[in-house]
Amino acid sequence: METLVLAVHVLLAAAIIALVLLQQGKGAEAGAAFGSGASQTVFGSQGSGSFLSRMTGVLAAGLFVTSFVLAVYAKEQAGTVTDAGIPSAAVVEQVQQADELPALEESAAPADADVPPAE
Repeated sequence: METLVLAVHVLLAAAIIALVLLQQGKGAEAGAAFGSGASQTVFGSQGSGSFLSRMTGVLAAGLFVTSFVLAVYAKEQAGTVTDAGIPSAAVVEQVQQADELPALEESAAPADADVPPAE
């Protein structure tokens, strides 16, 4: 189910990008007021502002919903969280890795070394 929501989320994001790139800027309306280019529009002389704006709003709402659903899925997968805000699985993994570290032998630095010995 999460994969389906993620796929829909990506498609919505791509569709919003395409719709925003299709829309004309506010400066383009000044030329249309004098009649230039009004006969060449696909959506008629009024332009595509209302249709594309509505579609952008609908897709943005869908993107918000899928973002919220994906956040809920991520929270469920995170499991319990410690007081420090770290998932408990990460703390257990860190402790296990610390137990697997090899013990280092202490070596004394030679007397003529430039670096003082660690204490």
